[in-house]
Amino acid sequence: MIKSSKIMLLGDIAVGKTSLAKRLVFDRFDTDYKTTIGVNVLSHDLRLPDGETTRLVVWDTDGDFSHAIFRTTYILGASAAIIVADASRPATMEKMAGLADAFEERLPGRPMMLVLNKIDLVAPGAAPPDVPSLSRRELVRASAMTGEGVAAMFENLAETIRRRGL
Repeated sequence: MIKSSKIMLLGDIAVGKTSLAKRLVFDRFDTDYKTTIGVNVLSHDLRLPDGETTRLVVWDTDGDFSHAIFRTTYILGASAAIIVADASRPATMEKMAGLADAFEERLPGRPMMLVLNKIDLVAPGAAPPDVPSLSRRELVRASAMTGEGVAAMFENLAETIRRRGL
């Protein structure tokens, strides 16, 4: 039997949430940008290093939701969240910090991953902007366009969910 886990993709508009989900599920990157309206749900069966398979049900949310997402039924039953910012737009990191705090408050103890996407658009090794409320948190770097870091980020989150029994 395959266990399913609901993963919320949260973040500002145009940070690459949909592109990350499509890179995971279809292993492709679309250059044709279409804004998500509401929520798109995709699923992907992922084989973990120990040979076990888990199903990630990825809820790709509209960036306009912002903190209002935590007052909707969409968030119910979430095992974890991936909160995304755009490496080329520092202002999206402030939104990331607020969403991380709100997710922690709404679903305490649930794992979350903070992802700095679009690293292909900034100089290699460039330090992310200093956002004081993010200083105690680890940022994962990824590029939906090149695929760098995407599979590993979903695998790591799936392993954390399984380890915690969520």
